[in-house]
Amino acid sequence: MNDQNNLKIKRAYLEAADTDGYRVLVDRLWPRGTRKDVLRLDLWAKNIAPSTEARKSFGHMEERFTEFTAVYRNELDANPEAATFAQLIRDKLKEGPVTLVYGARSDTINHAAVLRQWLLEHIS
Repeated sequence: MNDQNNLKIKRAYLEAADTDGYRVLVDRLWPRGTRKDVLRLDLWAKNIAPSTEARKSFGHMEERFTEFTAVYRNELDANPEAATFAQLIRDKLKEGPVTLVYGARSDTINHAAVLRQWLLEHIS
């Protein structure tokens, strides 16, 4: 099984699908206006999300994404829960797809994309 293809990211505002597999909300805050039953989550990993300081300084501004990426990756490297989370994701990928669910508007300029890349590096 190819982890690259089976580890996905998806906006919380898009409909959950059976092909999503194991769904993990990776935001520190609950996505506005969404209900738990609609999100169909298996886990809410809020302790893996970027710090409030990193999130606010980033502000989802494209020109700050490179700096944010470095800050968030450093936070993940220093987060004692990140290794356990990476192991969980590795185990779940053996069973099928895993989808990291996030609330940001951009499909590419968001912390879930950074987390996905970090996970791929740490689970291979």
